[in-house]
Amino acid sequence: MERYGKIVIHLNELIEKNQISKNKLSHRAEMQRTQINHYCNNTITRLDTDVLARLCTALNCDISDLLQFIPPEENGDA
Repeated sequence: MERYGKIVIHLNELIEKNQISKNKLSHRAEMQRTQINHYCNNTITRLDTDVLARLCTALNCDISDLLQFIPPEENGDA
């Protein structure tokens, strides 16, 4: 795990929960399907706030439904 923790994107779960296809989501959010795939695969290195707003609007969810912060593991060196 990263030294400072990491951000996990839960787009796949939201797509399944909302029973929407990636193609339909790409149309609703006005995004390319390849970009949605990058978010689904957690291969995004820089989050775009406009994209996050589009996804939340298209999926009718909160940002906390889409993103999760996982803190770094403690290793006992304090």
